[in-house]
Amino acid sequence: MCNYPRGHVEDTEDDYDIDDLADDMGDMNHEREMMLTDSEDGEYRQSNDKILDTSAVEATKGKDIQGIPWERFAITREKYRQTRIEQYKNYENIPTSGEAAAKHLDREGISFCCRTTFDDNAITNAVDIFDTSSGAVHFMVSSNDSSVRDYDMETFQLYKHFQFDWPVNHTSVSPDGKLVVVVGDNLDALLIDANSGKTLHSMRGHHDYSFTSAWSPDGRTFATGNQDKTCRIWDARNLSEAVHVLKGNLGAIRSTRFTSDGRFLSMAEAADFVHIFDVQSDYNKRQELDFFGEISGMSFSPDTDVLYVGVWDRTYASLLQFSRLYNN
Repeated sequence: MCNYPRGHVEDTEDDYDIDDLADDMGDMNHEREMMLTDSEDGEYRQSNDKILDTSAVEATKGKDIQGIPWERFAITREKYRQTRIEQYKNYENIPTSGEAAAKHLDREGISFCCRTTFDDNAITNAVDIFDTSSGAVHFMVSSNDSSVRDYDMETFQLYKHFQFDWPVNHTSVSPDGKLVVVVGDNLDALLIDANSGKTLHSMRGHHDYSFTSAWSPDGRTFATGNQDKTCRIWDARNLSEAVHVLKGNLGAIRSTRFTSDGRFLSMAEAADFVHIFDVQSDYNKRQELDFFGEISGMSFSPDTDVLYVGVWDRTYASLLQFSRLYNN
């Protein structure tokens, strides 16, 4: 049973480990499940077998957005945040997978599935759907076998295959479909020609491997996120150095997204933090979203009014929705 008297919090906080809270949450869920199982009221079990969503009104009044009952744990949220920053491991192990699949949202089943490679180190790291310069819809697959593969979305046929000297973690195609940013297990990021695969420029500045990239709708600016806990902003007209270096708090920058109007950039760390930057302020204004859990991904809605953040966690796995506020 996970029930800590609040009077003993100070005695236990100093020895608390980041895994302890996850264990406590698991114990609490187990206790809750046992209570539901023992209940003779089937209707009660059915209506209470999941954590209820936290509304914007409840969050404004102080309720934890993930529904974490901090009053039941032997550590405060503030202390656990400090512990996470100090103890978080800035890496993860990923199981081998060399497959790619596609699905039409208006049709049942999987439309296309294949192994992109039979290499032993065949991890599919990222997929980018884009419009080519001719107007066709393609998707680009980044793989740990040091390859980038370009598929036609209509026929699902392999269109181009570019080989590199290191595992590729992510690619982003420019809005006009002519350029591609390539990042991976190399200190430098590459800007290549989308048709020939020829390297046009190497971007130097990061101190570790990169995991994400994103183009601004303006077609000139792009971002790269790295395990050195920074996101660097580049101007394609002058790539001698990054024009901005945006710093995270906890770990690698795993995801970057511009809004469709180019007004905001969001960057997600591997866990706990998403940062939103006002591009028009030259990245000087920013908002920080602070929660707990490994981040599986994030995306802005097409109208830029909503930011969705996926959190995978054994107890509090969730989809967080943040709505944009306008100052009228």
